[in-house]
Amino acid sequence: QVQLVESGGGLVQPGGSLTLSCAASGATIYTMGWYRQAPGKQRELVASITRGGITKYADSVKGRFTISRDNAKNRAFLQVNTLRPEDTAVYYCNHAPPFHSWGPGTQVTVSS
Repeated sequence: QVQLVESGGGLVQPGGSLTLSCAASGATIYTMGWYRQAPGKQRELVASITRGGITKYADSVKGRFTISRDNAKNRAFLQVNTLRPEDTAVYYCNHAPPFHSWGPGTQVTVSS
């Protein structure tokens, strides 16, 4: 049973930055994805990274978000820069496409 735990969220002003972390235990995640779900909206994939380091980004975050991973520690990270109010959401990690149980997520709120 894979367990996923996200951390690093918070309240930031527009233009601010955060580093989100994902700790995975129980199995190796081959393609790690970061997802987000805003109030009233469906969960969406914003970034993914293979074990070899190939990355993909949603158009809405390209150039602002950077995904990375530490294979030895089975962890993944999402550096989120130049945050906008529309980035406000709960952020989750999971395989891409997702098939593990979702973790608790970490709340990112962008507001002045």
